[in-house]
Amino acid sequence: MVSAPYIAMEAVQRAFYTRMAASTELMALVTGVWDQVPEGAQYPYVVLGEATETPDNAHAVIGRSTSTMLHIWSQHDGYAEALQILGVIAELFDHQPLDVPGLHHVSTHYEFSQTLTDPEPPGDIRHIPVRFRTRTEQP
Repeated sequence: MVSAPYIAMEAVQRAFYTRMAASTELMALVTGVWDQVPEGAQYPYVVLGEATETPDNAHAVIGRSTSTMLHIWSQHDGYAEALQILGVIAELFDHQPLDVPGLHHVSTHYEFSQTLTDPEPPGDIRHIPVRFRTRTEQP
């Protein structure tokens, strides 16, 4: 018998990747979804970023609250392209059920996003970090 993972981060990130890679709407907008961006990758794309995890236990239930960062990268003039990608990603995860292998998914909520322009020359790279909070429990 395989037990549920004690640390949820990997399972949650895998669930995020699986959902994004399977979305025909998202994949029509980006060149890829990666954990590590390949050499020569073309914009726009999404990167699975940093994660934090804290205990979210209740009585006899082992629970976790996992914060997952996604990074949207674009070279389009202005933020329109990156914001369109953000809209699709928010629809994929905010208040949506999520299949997290080995764990019971409690909830996923959109926490924040921010528009940024890379100041390095040529200064034409748009970046939107976005964070979601996912709560899971061991079954």
